[in-house]
Amino acid sequence: MRRPALWMIALAVLLCATPLFGAEPVEHIYAVHDSTELSAYVFLPAEQGPEPVAAVVVFHGGGWSVGEAEWSFTDAGLFADAGMVGIAVEYRLSDEESITPLDAMADARDAIRWVRDNAESLGVDPERIAAYGWSAGGHLAVCAAIFNDDDLESPVSCSPNALILKSPGVSLLADLWPRHLLLGRADVRSISPDEHVRGGLPPTLILQGDLDTVTPLAGAERFCRRMKEAGNRCELEVYRDYGHLFTPAHINDKGQPQPDPEIQAAARERRSEFLRSLGFMV
Repeated sequence: MRRPALWMIALAVLLCATPLFGAEPVEHIYAVHDSTELSAYVFLPAEQGPEPVAAVVVFHGGGWSVGEAEWSFTDAGLFADAGMVGIAVEYRLSDEESITPLDAMADARDAIRWVRDNAESLGVDPERIAAYGWSAGGHLAVCAAIFNDDDLESPVSCSPNALILKSPGVSLLADLWPRHLLLGRADVRSISPDEHVRGGLPPTLILQGDLDTVTPLAGAERFCRRMKEAGNRCELEVYRDYGHLFTPAHINDKGQPQPDPEIQAAARERRSEFLRSLGFMV
């Protein structure tokens, strides 16, 4: 994963386009660090009965250093349209001075824990909380499960019950950008998910282009293989002739992402199929 550039601004415009759903999210503060409040934007299904439903917590991408929760509004709203609770969260962004991906990882754990701790008021089943993220957001989603610090501070689990990862940063050893952002506070191996796979991790779906030059397919393959070897469920859906975030082969995927609409729609249906298989979606 490389240093974010000006194309991230265009990505914000792309991902923050006015969604097709009608509901407005309800903003909650899920954590406070010094004077910084972190918000979770909750999209509720239009018709929510008395029985709790599944939730999907959405983490945006942006190389750990740019982005905002609004980038996740479309996906969170689509999950709500499907009868679940969709939650777009913000997290601390690396500033190359004091905040690092370690802080974002802690925020991801706090976000999952907050949803589970407030499951009753949100109408959520605490045993059906999925995390969905793309690129660096995919890294944060899976890290909430792998680097689980439950026994340190809270009896409430921070581990999602399922993971959906799109073009995720799951293999970081050869990636100079997170190494730079860590500011010497940790070795990049210590935050690379593929180096810490163990048994008992949540069922996982990875949506990945085979020509991805930002988060290469080889890393996703390695992670998924190790997941299976450890006895976990891992499904890898590869989209041929597409790069990062489903950018077509003839477009530089290190530039502004230009996801192919048909492939993006197919990937959304694939994640719905995965959630239905787990009983998260009807």
